[in-house]
Amino acid sequence: MKKVFLVYGHYSDKSFNAAIRDTFIETAQQLGHTVDCVDLYKENFDPVFRGEEPDSTTLSHRERIKKSDTIVLIGPIWNFRMPAILEGWIDKVLAPPFAFTFKKLWGNYGFPIGGLKDKNAIIFCTYGSPRLTITTFFLNLPIRRLKRGVFHICGIRDIKYRRYFAVPFVSAEERAEFLEDVKQTARSL
Repeated sequence: MKKVFLVYGHYSDKSFNAAIRDTFIETAQQLGHTVDCVDLYKENFDPVFRGEEPDSTTLSHRERIKKSDTIVLIGPIWNFRMPAILEGWIDKVLAPPFAFTFKKLWGNYGFPIGGLKDKNAIIFCTYGSPRLTITTFFLNLPIRRLKRGVFHICGIRDIKYRRYFAVPFVSAEERAEFLEDVKQTARSL
């Protein structure tokens, strides 16, 4: 059985992101997996990094990640990024030297050495825009940034990226299909 560390980054428990969270947790737990869920808004997580040493919350999240097999991020995409609270979590928790270090190559150039190579990741994102807009005009920027710019640097290569487009505008049947995909993703742990 897997141990999942889930980070939820939406302010509303009535959002479709909350439905994704609840569906994933319920499905994973039914299969015997353990899910440790952090709700950043309810926890009142401070996303601002000011160069300080890690606080007790950051250290707690890191310890919980160490005990997990899978890191799950759930949040909307706003302005081609996740909400500031989730982006700040990435900056504070998935930071060096915990999540990665740099090996100096020459001069000012270095190569990231991931510290979380034994983990895998799942990212669930919702979009207000249709797929064509994101994939064509904006070149999949959120997926590339999260996969390459965050998890690859941390050493995580096994990443499932599930995204649901035009969420405010789709039918109830389409939302049900999205949630079925969430269940299938949880079953693949």
